[in-house]
Amino acid sequence: MEFSSAGVIGAGAWGTALAQTAGCAGLNVLLQAREPEVVDSIRARRVNDAFLPGVVLGDRVQVTPDLSDLADRDLILAVPPAQHLRGVMRAFAPHYRPGTPIILCAKGIERGSLKLMTQVLEEEIPGATVAVLSGPSFAADVARGLPTAVTLACEDAALGEALMTALSAPAFRPYLATDLIGAEAGGALKNVLAVGAGIVEGRNLGRSAHAALITRGFAEMTRLAVALGGRAETVAGLCGLGDLVLTCSSPMSRNMSLGLALGQGQTVEQALAGKRSVAEGYESAPAVRDLAARLGVETPICESVAAVLAGETTVEQAMEDLLSRPLRAERD
Repeated sequence: MEFSSAGVIGAGAWGTALAQTAGCAGLNVLLQAREPEVVDSIRARRVNDAFLPGVVLGDRVQVTPDLSDLADRDLILAVPPAQHLRGVMRAFAPHYRPGTPIILCAKGIERGSLKLMTQVLEEEIPGATVAVLSGPSFAADVARGLPTAVTLACEDAALGEALMTALSAPAFRPYLATDLIGAEAGGALKNVLAVGAGIVEGRNLGRSAHAALITRGFAEMTRLAVALGGRAETVAGLCGLGDLVLTCSSPMSRNMSLGLALGQGQTVEQALAGKRSVAEGYESAPAVRDLAARLGVETPICESVAAVLAGETTVEQAMEDLLSRPLRAERD
């Protein structure tokens, strides 16, 4: 299997960065953007001024407003926000060519249905060939060619190897996995946990509390992934632990910066005001909480973050509740 072209659906910061990377890997890339100003700025100046300013896109990257133009691409990178994936895939379905791999790059759990992104895709484009791309990767780093390693999960190992080869660039290194569920679970929970890490930072609770949140948050991520049918060793890799460490350790993360603002006393409304880019943790937190409850999995940190974001409790009360939980064995 060889690939010479790619379509990228969604021209936010991450979609634009992936388009740039795919071009650096030697693919001819068509980036679909729904915002007319994004199309105009890329065509006029080769820069996505709205979502990824300062990065000049390579000659292999072109832009279009029309999903239909992606019908002849050898592979598709789907990069809309998680809560919009269903609508975007429904719109793309009439243009999908059977057998074309769709690589899901959105991280989250759909609110209402509580479905993973692969399940959403299957409902909108039944039988679609699917893979998942996830891992510790800030869009700005990737777009500027800084060293990055990610997980590419695909149940068909031969197809996965071909996709891995096609997307590998000098500074962008995919590692192959076959566990789609584990890869998705890691990406979904890390955003919620990053909001919690930001709250810890904003409240000046110290590095010890920050480390404890990451470690206990990783335990929640692993429990939920396994309950969904994923494998613990997948979550221990780049798409779980790696992504969690990155997202919880830098205010470059939209999710951590949201938590940072909350920890410093802002309301959710104030923290989100004026933001064009989506903080997936805010969108996914209620779904993570509801899914964990449905599966009977304990996720106290994620539940506390969801409660704070929903205005059901205060930061102070959430911290008190977490610290007063019954003592237990670490591996329980």
